Amino acid sequence: MTATTPIDRNGGQILIQQLCAHGVKRVFLVPGESYLPCIDALYDHQDTIQAVVCRQEGGAAYMAEATGKLSGEPGICFVTRGPGACNASIGVHTAFQDSTPMILFVGQVGNDFYEREAFQEIDYRQMFGPMTKWVAQIDRTDRIPEYIARAFTVATSGRPGPVVLALPEDVLWGTAAVPDMPRYCRAHSSPSVQDMERMRALIEAAERPLMIVGGSGWTPAAAADLQKFAERFSLPVGVAWRRLECFDQHHPNFVGHVGWSMTEELRARVCDADVLLAVCTRLGEASTEGYSVVQSPQPKQKLIHVYPDANELGRVFLPTQAITADPVGFAQAAADLKPRQPPRWASATQTGHRQYLDSLKPLPSPGSMSLDVAAAHVNVHLPADACVTVGAGNYALYPHRYRQFAGLGTSLAPAVGAMGYGLPAAIAAKLDNRERTVVCYAGDGCFQMNLQELGVAMQHRLGIIILVFNNGIWGTIRAHQEREFPGRTIALGFDNPEFTQIVQAYHGYGEVVADNAEFAPAFERARQFAEKENLPALLEIRYDSDGIAPGSTLTQIRRDALARQASELNQL
Repeated sequence: MTATTPIDRNGGQILIQQLCAHGVKRVFLVPGESYLPCIDALYDHQDTIQAVVCRQEGGAAYMAEATGKLSGEPGICFVTRGPGACNASIGVHTAFQDSTPMILFVGQVGNDFYEREAFQEIDYRQMFGPMTKWVAQIDRTDRIPEYIARAFTVATSGRPGPVVLALPEDVLWGTAAVPDMPRYCRAHSSPSVQDMERMRALIEAAERPLMIVGGSGWTPAAAADLQKFAERFSLPVGVAWRRLECFDQHHPNFVGHVGWSMTEELRARVCDADVLLAVCTRLGEASTEGYSVVQSPQPKQKLIHVYPDANELGRVFLPTQAITADPVGFAQAAADLKPRQPPRWASATQTGHRQYLDSLKPLPSPGSMSLDVAAAHVNVHLPADACVTVGAGNYALYPHRYRQFAGLGTSLAPAVGAMGYGLPAAIAAKLDNRERTVVCYAGDGCFQMNLQELGVAMQHRLGIIILVFNNGIWGTIRAHQEREFPGRTIALGFDNPEFTQIVQAYHGYGEVVADNAEFAPAFERARQFAEKENLPALLEIRYDSDGIAPGSTLTQIRRDALARQASELNQL
């Protein structure tokens, strides 16, 4: 067969055709004249690629990052040069710390204007270098296929992450007769037989083992293989901070969400473990509660650390055994591993699961509206495959504690702790699967960082449910302030708009809830509206700001801090 002779195409046409070749189904963008040929090229691929026009580049980048989390393929975002790139940087930082495959395309001044500080010019290599796996500028039209193929490979290989490619205007307007590259192929790393034999020996010699699962790149088959491995070895399993979807929390081996605000029983289990099997998680600051329950650089537990990037192994924690493997490779190897004797800790695993189930019971909270009660109700009344999204703030601790996540695709949460993430992530989840129930938890401050993306939900008729927790303060920072400077509250309160009127302006449904008895019927009304009208439904939940976290109040935090200060003064 004779290969087709390439025809002349402009850079935008070449680039968008490469996205088609690599299987891209959706791109998120805020249009800009700096990459106009790419926008024009999308016109010819409307049957293949959906172009989702966002209201601000931060929202667009978040949506691309969330898409990368859901699919395991790079989420794609286009923004214009300078200000557009600066706005989008928050999504890139999130993708980097969350290990999410993502590609950001940024318009750039032409090479003939470069290094003159032309209009909106930035050196993106310097700007994005510390927060990407690779950042480059494509300076020749005929090399576009090469750069795109490399971008997909880099974004998904080893520890996944973001790639940024700058697109000079003259390269996009220029033409070349160049062939398309074939679709990229993701490489997987797997442990050796010797690795698995040593790991089995360490586990079987343990008395109190614990497996913590996290990271990105999981597939349904890999998750199922890991679950069977846990069953055969009767291992108690926790998920790393905000990796709530990595293990089915209904499973009898599940013992909880490891990280900030975990239960005392789970904290003790992590601290007392003699063998800790960390599977594809970095065990960052959040999961280890400031490197305390797992100490750096030398953990007191025997640490078996499995991670797809060898550069991460030994970087923060010195492991007893280091295994270079990604989720797919490790799970495939673990699928064939069997214990040589009945595990001695099976009853302890059962106890851990019972303690987890006990933690789902709502804790007491001040006022007539309890976030504990609301979150527990949502857990029971949502379908198992529903996707719950959050941004950052103490409000997110409620779905983290009370929702039993059922596996991949059921949680979108920024491990980096980026505010404003919940709504764009919910939009991405609903675009990914319109039949899936999607609920966004958002604090009143967090929600206002990207509420303009309600326009995307309206335009694409996305029936998402939004729970806005209105306490009129920056709650997480208020808690820190009371802990360190008790009674000296300043610069943390704000007046809020009528959120119900805002969502109504976007043709959605809005209702205020201020009492426990009101929540269940209001949630059902919101859910029915979202499903019937395919438009956003918002519940504004007004509650006592003293209830700052599950089982915790600002009053008690202040009281404890004042008592600590008094004790320190008495010791002087």
